[in-house]
Amino acid sequence: MNCWEILGIEPTRDRALIDAAFERQEKFASDEELERLRQAYREATGSERVAAEEQSGANSASANDAVTEAGEQGEPAELTASEQQIVREVVIQIHALLNDSRRSSDPQIWKAILGEPPADQPRLRKEVGRALEPQVRPMAKNGTFPAPVTQFLAGWFDWYSLREAPERQEEDETFSEESSADRQPQEELPPQMVNFWPAVVGWIVGLAILATLFSGMGGGG
Repeated sequence: MNCWEILGIEPTRDRALIDAAFERQEKFASDEELERLRQAYREATGSERVAAEEQSGANSASANDAVTEAGEQGEPAELTASEQQIVREVVIQIHALLNDSRRSSDPQIWKAILGEPPADQPRLRKEVGRALEPQVRPMAKNGTFPAPVTQFLAGWFDWYSLREAPERQEEDETFSEESSADRQPQEELPPQMVNFWPAVVGWIVGLAILATLFSGMGGGG
């Protein structure tokens, strides 16, 4: 069986007819038949297209293997242009939120911005977290945000170290309250001092009276 019989056409120099025949046969060819079909195409055309397709197929297979390997390692595939735009918009909104201390203390506002679809998808959430981490994570860790906001960020971005921050904040608040309680007796000292002065005055008056009596007795002698 010659190349023309495999391709299913009459011998021709028309490249378009050969290409069409190859593509038509390729759709239904098994792996073994595909190799024979490619060989027939080489003989009919001079092999330029098949060589290019084989190289393209090898590159595609390598790319697919790389994507598969990345997926197995837990790394997300590269974001599309539209996904990158979504990430940029979310980051811009968060930066604007950080300029308003009142709004940035409200966990519901954080949830509304970060949880709005499609930004809530795991691959986009991870990219948003990477973009915000250098600025937002240290702020949350240092107690810039109230505990509910810090807890939300810890869970949303898997920033596990932040889960200890709310506990430290509560301990600091408890210590502050205890310190205030310890200072209360000192604040009550001034009234005690005020109550002490009448006794001092009475003691001075008593000494003056005794001095007068002794003086009178000395004069009478």
